[in-house]
Amino acid sequence: MPKHLHAHPIDAHRPDTSTAPNGTISGTYRRVVVRRVLTRPNALLARRSRDIDPRAPGVVALAEELVTTMRASPGCVGLAAPQIGELVRMFCVDVTGHRKTKSCAGLVILVNPRVVERTEDVVMREGCLSVPDFTGDVARAATVVVEGFEPGSSTLVRIAANAMEARCLLHEIDHLDGILFTDRVVDPEKSLFARKVFG
Repeated sequence: MPKHLHAHPIDAHRPDTSTAPNGTISGTYRRVVVRRVLTRPNALLARRSRDIDPRAPGVVALAEELVTTMRASPGCVGLAAPQIGELVRMFCVDVTGHRKTKSCAGLVILVNPRVVERTEDVVMREGCLSVPDFTGDVARAATVVVEGFEPGSSTLVRIAANAMEARCLLHEIDHLDGILFTDRVVDPEKSLFARKVFG
């Protein structure tokens, strides 16, 4: 049965199991890199990502890099794998502390997510690391229910979200389908704005 995700951060300091020259385990910690975020018009951002086995090798490491990159980016509340050049269906979201947040599951990382329920649309302003120079007014569902798998396991989780969190979940799923928020602005001539400050 699906369960609600009680989000917890992935341990970004997992012990490195590589073998030292003398044959012993190093006991040091693996450093998680901050990845470069692609910006439009990079062609990868317009491609649909593929489903992956959430238990496949490298999935947890990629999840760690997504979270680390998101947290290293000022004002960022979500990041999808295609934004760092990985065309797989995975994203992370964390709206904790955002002024427009109502529901908040904390850190959410989902593999192969899908929307299972949604309500009527509302219009709000959005921005994106991959579109650094603009924000725009976009219509998205006010509330959603999204399902997906935890990285590294076959556990299916279900997130019920509203307001900013719902918008972020849908924004990141759009990235997995090769869609940027600029493709969804309510009026391309009147609803796209030059960004002054990210956040």
